Amino acid sequence: MKPYLIPAEGPPPVSRPRHAWWRFVERRLPVAIIYLMVMTLVAVILAPHVLVTVQSGYVGVLWKRFGGGTVLDPRQLKNEGLRFIWPWNKLFLYDLRLQSTTQTYNAISKDGISLSASINIRFRLKRDSVPQLHQTIGPDYVEALVGPEIGNRMREVIAEYTAEDVYSTKREEIQEKIRRRAEAMLGEKMMEHGETEDYAPYRIPLYAMLNLIDTLILGIELPSAVVTAINRKIEQYYISEEYKFRVAREIRESERKKIEAEGIREFQQIVSQGISDSYLRWRGIEATVLLAQSPNSKIVIVGSGKDGLPIILGNVDTPQTAAAAPGGNGDTNSKEKTATAPTTSDKSSDATSSGASGNRQAAEAQQAPQYSLPILSDIEAMITKALDKLRPTSSETSPSSADAQKRAADQQR
Repeated sequence: MKPYLIPAEGPPPVSRPRHAWWRFVERRLPVAIIYLMVMTLVAVILAPHVLVTVQSGYVGVLWKRFGGGTVLDPRQLKNEGLRFIWPWNKLFLYDLRLQSTTQTYNAISKDGISLSASINIRFRLKRDSVPQLHQTIGPDYVEALVGPEIGNRMREVIAEYTAEDVYSTKREEIQEKIRRRAEAMLGEKMMEHGETEDYAPYRIPLYAMLNLIDTLILGIELPSAVVTAINRKIEQYYISEEYKFRVAREIRESERKKIEAEGIREFQQIVSQGISDSYLRWRGIEATVLLAQSPNSKIVIVGSGKDGLPIILGNVDTPQTAAAAPGGNGDTNSKEKTATAPTTSDKSSDATSSGASGNRQAAEAQQAPQYSLPILSDIEAMITKALDKLRPTSSETSPSSADAQKRAADQQR
């Protein structure tokens, strides 16, 4: 009790009465604190075993220790969120989302070559069959069911192909066969369970427990010598294809040239029908005129043909004789032969043979060809001569003009 001071003089102070509840708190407070601390400690210890969080995309299968084991009813599966269970029970979580696992298997090809293949397996669990999957296989269903079965199907399929097909061209076909055979296997094998006190017996195929989406071949490893040989063979194949393309290209090129040659031939046939000798001579005359009018220094060698055109433009119709001398032509040789031929009068007169021989030598000297460079006036004279030859002859003129020429000749006589 709390002591109070009492004054020596006067009456003592009046004491206040205490409430009953305050007296109860003062007496029971230490015990309550102890109980609260014990309960908090128990809750901290039991919380992981009582409160279970189901993550997104998962489902929980409840196992009752005192209630018959695995709960097979799909309606009693624990969905996402915070779930409460008794501490003596267990909740197993299964992922319902798309799952992917990569496994490496060894196999032997059709031609006896040992190889290793890495396969990626993609699958999903079916929600209503998760309790049966948990009861018959368990959480390690990937190592116990999916991996071995896919590996066995892979070995069966690869044994039907050669190493070259597996390595290069048939990969997509192989992985499709693996998937189909794995699905067939899952449909044939059944998961069975007998009757229990709480649940009826069941017999369901493995295909009803999981959905196999795809099997992808990620890589094929062959011996280095085999890989080198396959690469060399593929390289030679593409070289052969290149040669085939070259042959086809050359065939197309020959066809193109053939068509081009036919077009050129038709063009020449059409053009040759419209080009005559007179037209060619006229074009030669025009070229000679332009050559004569050029201010540049030039040397023109005049031909000996009937047109009198330069050698580069004329002499189209003049035949070339093999017996012609290098320094002359046919006309000059004929003139020389005419000049050097002896006359009958010279043979009959022996007295004047010496004089005749002297006269003959003088005539040969006079008739010898004189070569000199033509000048502009000579070129113009030859062009005029060629134009006169191209004009109509007297036989082609009209009768009236012929009579007029005859009268003029009579008057001159």
